[in-house]
Amino acid sequence: MTDTPARLLGLLSLLQTPREWPGSELADRLGVSPRTIRRDIDRLRELGYPVEASRGVAGGYRLVAGTAMPPLVLDDEEAVAIAVGLRTAAGQAVAGIEEASVRALAKLEQVLPARLRRRVGTLGTATVAVPSAGPAVDPAQLTVFAGAITNHETVRFRYRANDGAETRRRAEPLRLVATGRRWYLIAYDLDRADWRIFRADRIRDAQATGGRITPRRPPATDLAAFVVDRLYDLAPTYRAVAVLAEPAARVGPRLGAAPGELTDLDEGGCRWRSHPDTLDWLAFRLLGLGCAFTVEEPPELVAHLKVLADRAAAGAGVRT
Repeated sequence: MTDTPARLLGLLSLLQTPREWPGSELADRLGVSPRTIRRDIDRLRELGYPVEASRGVAGGYRLVAGTAMPPLVLDDEEAVAIAVGLRTAAGQAVAGIEEASVRALAKLEQVLPARLRRRVGTLGTATVAVPSAGPAVDPAQLTVFAGAITNHETVRFRYRANDGAETRRRAEPLRLVATGRRWYLIAYDLDRADWRIFRADRIRDAQATGGRITPRRPPATDLAAFVVDRLYDLAPTYRAVAVLAEPAARVGPRLGAAPGELTDLDEGGCRWRSHPDTLDWLAFRLLGLGCAFTVEEPPELVAHLKVLADRAAAGAGVRT
């Protein structure tokens, strides 16, 4: 193998497997001399790859953890597996890795060959994941925005409002924010000349236009708090207090990463004090716990649960 860049990539691909490679075996695999292998190892080290060498009869080379993340060389199967995994993480909004999943997916799909992109798409259509608590989001839409944010490009898309009306939007995307059950896009709406927050599950046909922009000054320093504050301004929120018929250790995991305050009671159950949220979401969380409960406050939540109970009874054909 006389092509040095190709040989270095081949060497790197071998070293990324979790084992130690004798220099002679690497030389045989790549069809070069042991001296060339030593020289190529030095080149990889200069490029930032931490290659460790051990001496002795059983000695050899292996790639170890370094201080930075160097570029990876993936074969076809690995690239497809990672892309599918990232799509799943992005669509499910796994706590703590949502935005990172989208950024990584955008970078990977940008360089995937067409044949692998088709395989990722085929696997996506052939598999079904258990839905998360929030509405479904198309990861492909998220990667469009992630790429446009990185490249400072304008985007256009169709957006469905609360009342079902659909409009076409042109915007300068600033950031994607995941709240744990929903994705939101913060963008400067060019037609309305103001910052807007768009629910990602209501976006369709998102496309980057290729038009470069100079990034605007963000509407807030803490963009996650900005989204939460704006959403709370749009819908009234309440803090629920309810007695649950199971101990805190059992219901805590069902309440997710931000369960609120749980206090065990002498009777065997626990009292739950929630974070502020909408009536719909508080009712959804209580009904999804799978145990009996009694709401102590607020009275608005009690009334809302009665409405839901009547609706459920009517849907089941039960007369009340």
